[in-house]
Amino acid sequence: MSDRTMTRQVLLFISVLSLSSVHGQVSYSIPEEMAKGSLVGNIAQDLGLDIKRLKSGKARIYTGDSAEYIELNKERGVLLIKEKIDREALCGQTTPCALHFQIILENPMEFYTITVEITDVNDNNPSFEKSDVQFKISESAVSGAKFILDGAMDQDVGINGLESYTLKPTDNFALELHNQADGNKNVEMVLKKPLDREKQEQISLILTAVDGGEPQLSGTMKIIITVLDANDNPPVFTQHIYKATVTEHSPKGTLVTSVSASDADHGSNSKVTYSVRNTLDDVREMFEVNEDSGEIRLIGNIDYEKTRRFQISLRASDDGGLTDSCKVIVEVVDTNDNKPNINIMSKSNVISEDAKAGTVVTMINIQDPDSGENGRVQCSINENIPFAMKLTSNNFFTVVTDSDLDRERAPEYNISVTCSDEGVPSLSSSVTLTLQISDVNDNAPVFERSSYEAYIIENNTPGLSIFTVKARDADWNQNARVSYILEDSSVNGVPVSSYVSVSADSGVIHAVRSFDYEQIKDFQFRVKAQDGGSPPLSSNVTVKIMIQDQNDNAPQVLYPVQTSSSLVAEMVPRSADVGYLVTKVVAVDVDSGQNAWLSYKLQKATDRALFEVGLQNGEIRTIRQVTDKDAVKQRLTVVVEDNGQPSRSATVNVNVAVADSFPEVLSEFTDFTHDKDYNDNLTFYLVLALAVVSFLFITCLVVIISVKIYRWRQSRVLYHSNLPVIPYYPPRYADTLGTGTLQHVYNYEVCRTTDSRKSDCKFVRPCSQNVLIMDPSSTGTMQRMQSEQNILDEPDSPLEQKPPNADWRFTQGQRPGPSGAGGPPEMTMGTGPWPNPPTEAEQLQALMAAANEVSEATATLGPGTMGLSTRYSPQFTLQHVPDYRQNVYIPGSTATLTSNPQQQQQQQQMLMQQQMAAQQQALQAQPSEASAQPEPPKAAQTPASKKKSTKKEKK
Repeated sequence: MSDRTMTRQVLLFISVLSLSSVHGQVSYSIPEEMAKGSLVGNIAQDLGLDIKRLKSGKARIYTGDSAEYIELNKERGVLLIKEKIDREALCGQTTPCALHFQIILENPMEFYTITVEITDVNDNNPSFEKSDVQFKISESAVSGAKFILDGAMDQDVGINGLESYTLKPTDNFALELHNQADGNKNVEMVLKKPLDREKQEQISLILTAVDGGEPQLSGTMKIIITVLDANDNPPVFTQHIYKATVTEHSPKGTLVTSVSASDADHGSNSKVTYSVRNTLDDVREMFEVNEDSGEIRLIGNIDYEKTRRFQISLRASDDGGLTDSCKVIVEVVDTNDNKPNINIMSKSNVISEDAKAGTVVTMINIQDPDSGENGRVQCSINENIPFAMKLTSNNFFTVVTDSDLDRERAPEYNISVTCSDEGVPSLSSSVTLTLQISDVNDNAPVFERSSYEAYIIENNTPGLSIFTVKARDADWNQNARVSYILEDSSVNGVPVSSYVSVSADSGVIHAVRSFDYEQIKDFQFRVKAQDGGSPPLSSNVTVKIMIQDQNDNAPQVLYPVQTSSSLVAEMVPRSADVGYLVTKVVAVDVDSGQNAWLSYKLQKATDRALFEVGLQNGEIRTIRQVTDKDAVKQRLTVVVEDNGQPSRSATVNVNVAVADSFPEVLSEFTDFTHDKDYNDNLTFYLVLALAVVSFLFITCLVVIISVKIYRWRQSRVLYHSNLPVIPYYPPRYADTLGTGTLQHVYNYEVCRTTDSRKSDCKFVRPCSQNVLIMDPSSTGTMQRMQSEQNILDEPDSPLEQKPPNADWRFTQGQRPGPSGAGGPPEMTMGTGPWPNPPTEAEQLQALMAAANEVSEATATLGPGTMGLSTRYSPQFTLQHVPDYRQNVYIPGSTATLTSNPQQQQQQQQMLMQQQMAAQQQALQAQPSEASAQPEPPKAAQTPASKKKSTKKEKK
């Protein structure tokens, strides 16, 4: 662009108004179509403002409801193009075209009015409404006849607007231009040379419109002329300019006005047709003209705020192509159809309660698009609030404070702003502004009490909560956050912080140490409550702590003095009467109150009938006459007890000597120390004995449990085996490792009553221990048999089993075995072969059957007879009893054990008879005779028994 179009004109008007608001006006002129970001002007320099002020004041552009084409760069202090500006779209044909906006600053609030004029550039070509037009011209048209052409429209204005026309070719027609009052040009085509339809029936011309911009732009229209005959009178309007009015928002179809034109010709050449010619599109959208009558009616919605005036160009033409033109100017009448529009230019959401009167809170711009009284606005706010509204300039209002604020009384205000116009009827609008009052630290914390007293029992736990002080602050948030501080002071020369502490947040007072009433009974200190404001505010309160006594001290005996090195005794003459004062027990208790009330009681005395102790005074007096029979040594134990809960006591021993002379007393009291030592030694020995007995008991308990666990584990090993391990012995032979007379593993214990020594029967204890014990509590026999079996397996072992000795003292019939079973002679003599060993199942059945028979036989024996008990475990169930083992004989007895019930009854009767006979013989026989009775023959020793006896002798 040229320097001429880029020239900016800056006009600065600054005026200082009241209420700390600065109002100024700056104007700029810029061409349209400037690129985005282009510089408009240095607003900071033109307004005389510092860039820092733009930043601190949060400078911004306020445009109201219109679009923002200009933006403010606060960093540089300049105005820049925000959006590309098209003058034709913004203003149309209106000149001058300008943008109006305000720049708002805060702290303090200021605003400036800015006007930016948009100058036109040649960016639009002249254009015709139609690309071609047709004329019908009679050949009788005379030279000089004029034909009006539709002019071109150029949206640009000024020098860039339409400037000239050219017509080519110019053989028959010439072009004439006529300036009109509104600045437009009327284009007429003038006939220079008469037409000859016979030579040229149709003529084509080109009309070119050129503007005055640089570079020049142009537009063309084609003119087609049809030559006719004889129409030499054009239509003529009655007026060149028509004027009319229409009310906004009138309904469609409303008649605006009528135009009329007349034609002097006759016939079809005199018929006039009306039409709207070159005009803007909005006119065609709002109005229409009747072609025949010339009536202009409304076809669109009229809005005064958008367009206040319309200009309509009409044309009247006859059939011969002759035309005339006129203009219709329509004025729009305003109605009160718009409410006042309240625009918040700037507002404060929060204001400090210490703000001074006159502080600007909100800046408001009121806009009413209506005109006249319909657009005149009055504003007000609600009453009974410390705010007022003031008019600063045309349609600009401010809300300011008019009295002091107090957040504690009203923390928030809702300000209702109501604006109404003066139209009929009046229209109004309102808006509510919410304003928060920010807190200022203007209230100090206040304690709930003017002073505090608290009680705590002595011997408390350190850290115990005593009580709580509470202070409240009428402020808010951080200013109301109260912290509690223990003020520095001392109690008896010791800092109070070593006695108590205060929780900074809750105000709970804790005891730092355990108090002792006997050392300190009460103390006081000061607690400060301080808020979190800046600067902080505080208040103090005095706290007094009262220590309450506790019965934590036992009475202390002052007299008589108890020492371990010397002995003190009170002497009472034997001539003392009743009520004689022997001595007085003096004791004190450092506690107070009833905890220090002492009572005295006599706990022990050598002679309680001789002395008594005063309950309250501790005086020891005689309660009877002293006699010669009274012992010289008298020891009294006095208990001193306080009245606390629970009570505490102390004891004192008082030695009293009942004598008339000191030597007598000395000889009697020499063993007092010995008695004390004796009592001390006795206590030591008793404690030692108790410790030893406890240790032995625990040791025995551990050993018993260990043995039980060991036996249980061994029994579990035997129990989980498939079959019990039963050693095999040939039938009717004694085992080689024992001296018993029973076969196999049968072993019987002899039981007798307490009177059995009077019987003539002799009992021999069993010597053989080679018995398979099936009791789970025994494990030693199996191990022993294994070791003995190893000896038997050796080839040269002297324990190799042999037939029984021929010198055996019992015959085969006397040995235990099947009843009446004698066996072959070789078996009796021991010279026959050994029988085949039975199977394991047979061994188990025989073993269980024998155990069952023995237990049944033992149950049938009475007192004085031998009782039989089996050592087999009761866990084996006896189901099968072989016939050849049903009867068992016991050596030295005529009883037969059998499983037959009838035989058992017979045997029981026989046994009863034998018992009665044996008792009678025992009563008749002398003890000497009983002792001289020959012993039963001993069994012959086998090699195994000899080896056992040899081992026992060695032991």
